Amino acid sequence: MSERILLVEDEEKLARMVELELNYEGYQVEKALDGREGLERALSGEFDLVLLDIMLPGMSGMEVLRRLRKESQVPVIMLTARDSVVDKVSGLDLGADDYVTKPFAIEELLARIRAALRVRGGREDALLCVGPLVMDVERHQVVVKGQEVELTKKEFDLLHQLLENKGRVLTRETLLDSVWGFDFVGETNSVDVYIRFLRSKLDEAFGVKLIHTVRGVGYVIRENDT
Repeated sequence: MSERILLVEDEEKLARMVELELNYEGYQVEKALDGREGLERALSGEFDLVLLDIMLPGMSGMEVLRRLRKESQVPVIMLTARDSVVDKVSGLDLGADDYVTKPFAIEELLARIRAALRVRGGREDALLCVGPLVMDVERHQVVVKGQEVELTKKEFDLLHQLLENKGRVLTRETLLDSVWGFDFVGETNSVDVYIRFLRSKLDEAFGVKLIHTVRGVGYVIRENDT
């Protein structure tokens, strides 16, 4: 599947030009024309990379980046008409992965996008995603629709096992062995209890349906079929 890029840029002609070039290269592109919309969409967890202009209506690119970095490590390349060392340093200090100064050659932008995505790829094993949910295994963090969810260790381990087997139905016995351990002497309904905990904190809290029951078999995590 091609990478998804969010372009946050209020210059509509430039945004359209960049969108067409990126589409030609095989990327999926969505646009936001102001900072507030850009932040909301960047926090959705649906994108592999964000191209973020500094000068935006509603909320500056720097403020968007500052707020985004509180909840997401999605790669961000800043687009700026300012060839200022201070702006570049400020953006990098706030967590930008790179920057491109306008006017830029599309070849340069494409090269920087490829580089940022390669770096991100090095952590893909630590990032498990389904729909709006992102689990960062290294940071022991779960985010849904941009909001961090507090899970107990057992809840986290159970969700981790489901995500590692996304789309595969796991029996209660399999989940017990992998999460509770082979020497667990309790009942298999322990899995059902913790599945209810997860559904309460994830599916019900955020209006999504990710954890599905397969009657007589077990559980599977996948995006809602509807």
